[in-house]
Amino acid sequence: MLVAVSAALGWMYGYTREAVIFVLLLWIGFWLYQMHRAQLWLNSAEKLPPDADGIWGELFSRIYSQQRTNSRENAQLQSTVEYLQDSFAAMRDGVVMVDKQGAIQWLNRAVEPLLGLRYPEDTGQTLTNLVRAPEFNQYFLARDYSKPLQYQAASGDRSRHLRVDVTRFGEGERLLFIRDVSSEVRMENIRRDFVANVSHELRTPLTVISGYLSTMLENAQDVPQRYIRPLQQMDQQAHRMETLLKDLLWLSRIESEKREDEREYVDIRALLQELKDELREAYPETRLILEVDVEAKVYGDYRQLYSAVSNLVINAIKYNTTDSPVTIRWTSKNGRLRLEVQDKGIGIDSSHIPRLTERFYRVDDSRNSATGGTGLGLAIVKHVAAAHGATLEIKSKLGEGSTFTMVFPQSS
Repeated sequence: MLVAVSAALGWMYGYTREAVIFVLLLWIGFWLYQMHRAQLWLNSAEKLPPDADGIWGELFSRIYSQQRTNSRENAQLQSTVEYLQDSFAAMRDGVVMVDKQGAIQWLNRAVEPLLGLRYPEDTGQTLTNLVRAPEFNQYFLARDYSKPLQYQAASGDRSRHLRVDVTRFGEGERLLFIRDVSSEVRMENIRRDFVANVSHELRTPLTVISGYLSTMLENAQDVPQRYIRPLQQMDQQAHRMETLLKDLLWLSRIESEKREDEREYVDIRALLQELKDELREAYPETRLILEVDVEAKVYGDYRQLYSAVSNLVINAIKYNTTDSPVTIRWTSKNGRLRLEVQDKGIGIDSSHIPRLTERFYRVDDSRNSATGGTGLGLAIVKHVAAAHGATLEIKSKLGEGSTFTMVFPQSS
């Protein structure tokens, strides 16, 4: 519109081109002036926008409104950050915030004696350059934080056990929680040693008791009839106690030992066939069906794997119906190796499944002399699975049977 008016006026006086150029220069100069005012305003500490009309007034108003919105959001964000930092500062556990490059942004006082860091001196430093523990740096740089890290760290004249949990947030930032678990580790070691020592001490007297009871029952004709039944019950309970001690010792050994030198690629097909042949003699009335669809092997400890599978199969036999088979499958699915033991027995109520792998936990209905075990079988299976990078899955329904599955990573 402005160009048209200037062109018309210039045409009237014979200076059309000059009038248009003059008006355009004035218009450009006005816009440059307003842009200069906007730049000065944005670079200054003044909060209120410059006075202007028309489109520039609208533009200044919108920028000012956006500035106020951003200021409020930044204030809220800063308040949240300060609140979180105050909360983390009050924690007994160590807390470290690092950016996506691994540089320290913030840490609380509790982490200083744990990792040897200092605040605020170490702010901006790369975390892995300050923490000298190889286990910690390997875990931190691997960026796989699905499981926490627990390692032994030297601290002065003594060592301590630390647990590290890492959580991602923002755009690659990470939040580390470090806890001293030395007391828990020490108590666990004491518990394990106590169980092992007591089990060893009880084996000798139990062996003597069982031996005398077996001798007396083998010569039952020399024993008064009224003592036969009590002796049989004593012999039965002595054998159950021996089984319990055997399981306790085996579980203690699995938990405490890391026999990497005894690991090898285990042929699961051969292991299952050996187990089937052994159990066929021990349980001739039970039909065992072996289904092997893969030839894959598992890198691990043969004795531990045999013990775990044996526990699963014997449990299935105990709780299976007499006319149904127990099926053992070795298959591959979705890139994982699956060892399944399925029965068609009484099944397990869903309320018991989360606790089945606890030590000494047994479903109430199993506490009888016919089927009641030591309560350690599934605890052994769980530890063996964990030691081989596997998980234990349990599916069961009352009256329809159960399926226990050890899921292994695919062997390379």
